[in-house]
Amino acid sequence: MAGVYKRLSFAGVDIFTLSEGGINELHVGLKGTMNALFLKDLAMKTHRGIRGRVEAGKIGCGNAYGYRVIHQLDERGEPIRGERAIIAEQADIVLRIFRDFAAGKGPQRIAAELNSDGIPSPTGKRWNDTTIRGNRAISSGILNCELYIGVIRWNRQKKLKNPDTGRFTYRMNPESEWIRADAPALRIVPQDLWDAVKARQDALTVTYSKQIETSRIAMQAKHSKNAGMNATHRPRTLLSGLIYCGSCGGTYARRGQDRFACVNHVLGNGCDNARTIDRKALEARVLEGLRNDMMTPDMAEDAMRTYAEETNRLNRERRSTAETTRRELAETEKAIAEIVRVIEQGGWHRALSDRLSELEAKQTSLTARLSDVPEDVPDIHPGVAAAFRRKVERLTEGLDHSADAQEAANGIREIIERIVITPGEKRGSYSVTLQGELGTILGWIERSGKPGYKAKSETASGRLSGPADARA
Repeated sequence: MAGVYKRLSFAGVDIFTLSEGGINELHVGLKGTMNALFLKDLAMKTHRGIRGRVEAGKIGCGNAYGYRVIHQLDERGEPIRGERAIIAEQADIVLRIFRDFAAGKGPQRIAAELNSDGIPSPTGKRWNDTTIRGNRAISSGILNCELYIGVIRWNRQKKLKNPDTGRFTYRMNPESEWIRADAPALRIVPQDLWDAVKARQDALTVTYSKQIETSRIAMQAKHSKNAGMNATHRPRTLLSGLIYCGSCGGTYARRGQDRFACVNHVLGNGCDNARTIDRKALEARVLEGLRNDMMTPDMAEDAMRTYAEETNRLNRERRSTAETTRRELAETEKAIAEIVRVIEQGGWHRALSDRLSELEAKQTSLTARLSDVPEDVPDIHPGVAAAFRRKVERLTEGLDHSADAQEAANGIREIIERIVITPGEKRGSYSVTLQGELGTILGWIERSGKPGYKAKSETASGRLSGPADARA
């Protein structure tokens, strides 16, 4: 508040309120402090009131899946807060989740089965594994909610506002400050089923910790063995990290017997694309698309020519705009100099002073606009398309030779930005779209050393894509 007051005072703006009238430094200092203390005291009273409600066996926070809020009034007409009732249909879903997990099913499979049965999640959308698994440390997720065994737990974490960003964050309170209360009427899950789920979670935690440790040791050994080669950062396959799902926009990853699958579908995050694609078949199709579809002479030449024409057009606009701004700035500076000369000779008038202020503001604006004019981009010669095709052909040929395979793979990954896979109408069919950023491609050609050619990869860019149907 003090900062706002200083800025408004500097701008000549007065502050008035209904209760205090005109505001000065005294109001800002004392009233600001009193308001801050009032809010803090109110927060403490609210916290204390909710604690009393929880200790009385009532809910002190939001609602959980499987329960509904009971709206009723006391004898004075005041709302009774913290009352809940079990929703039978949702309670059956909670029991199903606990039984499936205790029987050995994972959260991903449980979520997928719930989605396939058309059961809405707590948000009314599709289930995902994190909704079920949650975070055991903070007791989030279906499997960790103690209300299902008739235990109310409150004050696990506190909400704090970051003074720099204004965003809220949560921090765990010491377990000694947690408040627990029994609510046997709200129990949904039997104790033996709850214990079975906790036992399986413990076993999975131990197994996962061992896997992490084993993986860490293996990665250290691999890193030591390949020191200086940066092998741990190389993509595992030619297309790793480049493949995207045409149905949901998510990424593809290797799964099963050297096949690619949509990650969102695997995790149950709302994608219905269940198709998997053989890695070797996909790589062959992509290379074929580069040679025969994406790099046909007519397509490549047309794309490059269009890109060059657009770049050259933008260059002309930049030059024209900058020249107009320079002329206008020169005229403004000349007018300012003339007014200053008249004032120096004793011809001061208020109108001259006002006009001088206007011209100086215009001068500042024109100078800023001129400084924002983008750097002129070198014109692009359309003949670069032929060089692009020749280099792609050499790269794809280099994949067949072990000595050049790694360098060729890096080159291909550099010119392909995305590979979008969309399932076809028939089972086993899909379309592949290759996308390459033209600005990146031009920079790659420049680094390859084409004589007499200069281009900047940060220029405005277009896309060069070629769809191809394939079967796997």
